[in-house]
Amino acid sequence: MTEAHEERNRERGARLLIVGPPGSGKGTQATFVADAYGIPAISTGDIFRHHITHQTELGIKVKAIVDAGDYVPDDLTNQLIAARLSEPDAANGFLLDGYPRTLDQVDFLDELLASDGKLEAVIRLTADKDELVKRLTHRAHEQGRADDTEEAIRHRQDVYNAQTAPIIEVYRERGLVAEVDGIGSVDEVAARIREALAARGIGEAGDTAAA
Repeated sequence: MTEAHEERNRERGARLLIVGPPGSGKGTQATFVADAYGIPAISTGDIFRHHITHQTELGIKVKAIVDAGDYVPDDLTNQLIAARLSEPDAANGFLLDGYPRTLDQVDFLDELLASDGKLEAVIRLTADKDELVKRLTHRAHEQGRADDTEEAIRHRQDVYNAQTAPIIEVYRERGLVAEVDGIGSVDEVAARIREALAARGIGEAGDTAAA
């Protein structure tokens, strides 16, 4: 990477992706990371809801697909992500949450970011499966969600692992994956994320030392 490119990266802010199994606190940590690094947290779920609520052309298409019980196809998801990343607040970096989910989406994101650098780090929250199942089962019991059984929770964990494994492997081969223990208090996990990113030369907003 040239000095000019490094300087542009410092001015631009971080381009990050966060992944983690159900119950790992990914949503909470995404908010903390976005605030700490002065970048927007971009969630595909939030994007879908925004377009559906505002009845945009893309939102109408998404609603029809979701109402039919189908998965939103890659090409439509890609359009939504491209539109979101073109907004002014994402020009100085972003944190992706829930995208990319497929290898085709990885390729699309590569092409989308090719003109000005690619992702700088992938934060992967890790946790013992049994610990997560225990946490989610307890939460379901507290909230009176009788249909959220241990079996259903374990199935969601298995689906997550199967779906994300190929994506993680791609980014691991690129040396981008920062493994972070997701078990602990919110503050403890947030501190681990900051340390992992700092080790990669990615500093928080206003922090030039790590850059």
